[in-house]
Amino acid sequence: MEGTKRATSSYLTTPVIDRVTHKREGEAWIAELVQARTTRFVLVWGSKVLVSEEATPQPILLSLRDLGNLRQEAESEIFLGKAEELTYFALGFADDERQPHVNLASIGALRDLRSVVAFLSRQDAALLAYAKAMTYWHHRHRFCGDCGAPTRSIHSGHLRLCGNPECGQQHFPRTDPAIIVLVTCGERCLLGRQPTWPTGRYSIVAGFVEPGENLEAAVAREVWEETGVEVDEVRYHASQPWPFPSSLMLGFTAQAVSSSIRLNDGELEDARWLSRDEITGELKRGTLRLPPDVSISYRLIEDWFDAGGSRRLRHHIPEENW
Repeated sequence: MEGTKRATSSYLTTPVIDRVTHKREGEAWIAELVQARTTRFVLVWGSKVLVSEEATPQPILLSLRDLGNLRQEAESEIFLGKAEELTYFALGFADDERQPHVNLASIGALRDLRSVVAFLSRQDAALLAYAKAMTYWHHRHRFCGDCGAPTRSIHSGHLRLCGNPECGQQHFPRTDPAIIVLVTCGERCLLGRQPTWPTGRYSIVAGFVEPGENLEAAVAREVWEETGVEVDEVRYHASQPWPFPSSLMLGFTAQAVSSSIRLNDGELEDARWLSRDEITGELKRGTLRLPPDVSISYRLIEDWFDAGGSRRLRHHIPEENW
């Protein structure tokens, strides 16, 4: 699959949302949108979002009338954009012990986004991920990093301005770049597991890009640090926003120069080379679990596996493992 198509087919991306960036500074226009009957608000309570209480939770988006006084309690309000006939805003609330003054329990439930994202459509998952990333950034930047003065939100929530007139620093939304890489050696791929993961769960190498480092160097360093494997032929695959809490995952493939594994930095408790036959065998026996299919880690593994013949990886994964 061509790179752009791979990226837009990933979960948590927002290609269908028109962010209308050229109108964000128009306060009168934004005020009209807030009052419009076609506007909906995404509630983000710390890391939690408002969803229905069903076996397959769906997002609950509120109108201005539904909100009552809750809008005045919000820590942040961000214009997200438009999609089809609707306009979307995010309302962020601090992740503390307070309870909302309106009875949200009568409407739905506040659930951690990571726990429900697999049940959502691509469009809904992308919308909630976008809202969560923006409200998290606002919560983390209530004070200026230069002088410590309080900041205020402007440009419809896409810029925070230091309130100290002698400073006046502008703070824009930030996201942390992280690489994730599928390493191959002949007809095998490299999978590892962290000790905190569910039993049998294996994935591919990932890590944050460090200052002064390009992406290819980050790939080589992370693979070496975690597994002792040297790589070359690093190639870009696709990317995925990952708001847990604020990362952009940059996906790569790479070929191993050496196959000897040595766990260097304690990130992984195990790492193995697995062929396609070994993967299918372990999936069938229940001794291997792969990452959820909403993640770019699964997509990288799937693309490599499916490129090896007529077999498709998802046909071998037991339903209970999704």
